Amino acid sequence: MSPGLQVADVLITGAARAMRRSADALLNQQHKSGFWWAELTADTTLESDYILLQLWLYPPQGGEWNPPTRRIVDRAVQSILARQLPGGGFNVYPGGPADVSATVKAYFALKLAGLPYDDPKLTAARERILALGGINAANSYAKVNLSFFDLYPREFCPSIPPEVMLLPGNFIYQMSSWTRAIVIPLSIVHASNPKRPVPDGFHLQELFLPETNGFRWFKDREFATWRNVFLSLDKLAKFWEKYGSKSIRKRAILRAEQWMLERTKYTDGLGAIYPPMMYAIMALDLLGYAPDHPDRVEAQRQFDSLMVDNEEHFFFQPCFSPVWDTASAAFALGESELAPPAALTRTADWLLTKEVRRKGDWSVKRPNTEPSGWYFEFANEFYPDIDDTAMVLLAMRHAKASDPVAQKACERRAMNWLLDMQSKDGGWAAFDVDNNWKPLSNVPFADHNAMLDPTCPDITGRVLEALCVCGVSPDHQAVRRAVQYLVKTQEQDGSWYGRWGVDYIYGTFLALRGLKAAGISDREVYVLRAGEWLRSIQNADGGWGESCASYNNETFTAAPSTPSQTAWAILGLLAGGDDTSLSVNKGIEYLIETQREDGTWDETLATGTGFPKVFYLSYHLYRDMFPLLALSSFAKVKDVHRNGFERNQLIGTAVSVR
Repeated sequence: MSPGLQVADVLITGAARAMRRSADALLNQQHKSGFWWAELTADTTLESDYILLQLWLYPPQGGEWNPPTRRIVDRAVQSILARQLPGGGFNVYPGGPADVSATVKAYFALKLAGLPYDDPKLTAARERILALGGINAANSYAKVNLSFFDLYPREFCPSIPPEVMLLPGNFIYQMSSWTRAIVIPLSIVHASNPKRPVPDGFHLQELFLPETNGFRWFKDREFATWRNVFLSLDKLAKFWEKYGSKSIRKRAILRAEQWMLERTKYTDGLGAIYPPMMYAIMALDLLGYAPDHPDRVEAQRQFDSLMVDNEEHFFFQPCFSPVWDTASAAFALGESELAPPAALTRTADWLLTKEVRRKGDWSVKRPNTEPSGWYFEFANEFYPDIDDTAMVLLAMRHAKASDPVAQKACERRAMNWLLDMQSKDGGWAAFDVDNNWKPLSNVPFADHNAMLDPTCPDITGRVLEALCVCGVSPDHQAVRRAVQYLVKTQEQDGSWYGRWGVDYIYGTFLALRGLKAAGISDREVYVLRAGEWLRSIQNADGGWGESCASYNNETFTAAPSTPSQTAWAILGLLAGGDDTSLSVNKGIEYLIETQREDGTWDETLATGTGFPKVFYLSYHLYRDMFPLLALSSFAKVKDVHRNGFERNQLIGTAVSVR
């Protein structure tokens, strides 16, 4: 490097070097078939629920519980204990406070697995639960699960009647796709009131607070509220369970069974996510499917495949993420222009095999739309999602398949599908159209905080970018409506809410990228406000970080810097026209300085969102692919402004080109 290079040149050269190392590291993680697939981790509730399922599958014999899966149960116990907080509780995201529901589930699992009552770890968990309000304060799903074993009074759990299958107006499709997949098999289980056996002397009475009114649901003071309506309906459902028509219930259960079995085809499991896959096993068991019945065997196999059990660690993944990982990694590599074309051709060929070509639940509201789109997992034909579809289309701008004609036809179908999946308000949701009937959020079992699948700025921004990059005109009605949606949903401080990533940094970066792709000037007031907000929340180390607590606080809550969130903020600033500020430069410096020698980054905090306030995700590829995308975007912008200094030359001065 010549002595004449200025500070900006040094920064660009450092970014180029980091890009090269990052691209190599990402390419080394590609599978031979062309896809990427990294671990997806969550909290201890998955391991706790696994132990609960073992009690269901293998009841005590002679009053003692010794399941044939004992070795795995012990591994699950070790995994749970490894994440216990100093105060005795268990959280739902790294660095977060103790969560009463997660701690109740962990306590149940640990006690069932054999930890003595006076074990210090169990004692600390028990004390923490009582300090948080006792078992009474746990969420509905924790209580319902315990009621299966008569460990929590069923009459004080919300009713989940299978008769919802018989309600008119496609009622079940007013619920979000994931709630639908959970509730329908769960309704079969709940309807049977199983009361499965527990080991002799086993109970959870020590977790109840007798001085509280924990078993009561209080109605709102105002009479005419949706909460009061659904609480009254819950009482009616409980009356129906005792005195209602048995023939109608039988018909409802049959309808639920048929719905469930149909959606275990062409998929990695019901909904391809942990909770409905677990409840499907329970439902099949109660419906009389023997352990060796093909449907039961397949349901168990699909569930067990979520387990990661090796010498390093044991945990359950909530689902698989190969399509998402692949599209995101391919787009980052494509933007860097550092990936061998053959590598991305393998990617495109693999992605083409994952396009959905049969109608799923989404078609209830869009019956005349040709099937297309991509799902999140290896297989989930009933549930292609809008976000994955947009991400795949972005990746295919760079990844060229062996059959260009087939790729072009596939992209055309996917774009049409996205356009048809736009909701009335101009935004896009995850799986469905206009899934926003707000009264449903007042259903007693809706405290998983994801009863609906409304439109959100983060997905809308990504879809807007994908459509415009793929050639949809900024004057297209769908684009104009989406832009107006983003303008309307901007927060007062200039940020945008992020539903599927933590949180406001995520929503803001995607909204700004979408607006830029749609041709919106970076001089618009709402764009300038967003940039000012991003600069105002930068950490002293030059990076950006945001806590999952932002969802609880309903405003940005700072956290230590992470590679992924730093990359999002840089991408947002660049999309908003800021490529010269000290904030951008310091952000790039942060990524360069924190990169490991092997080209990857460390990230311990969760930056992905499952259910806000309830369930969070750590995408183990985010720490690598988003920094590469940010570095690539920075280098591209700087190339435009550098006179006669070619980007490839910069990369060449850093390391040899692959």
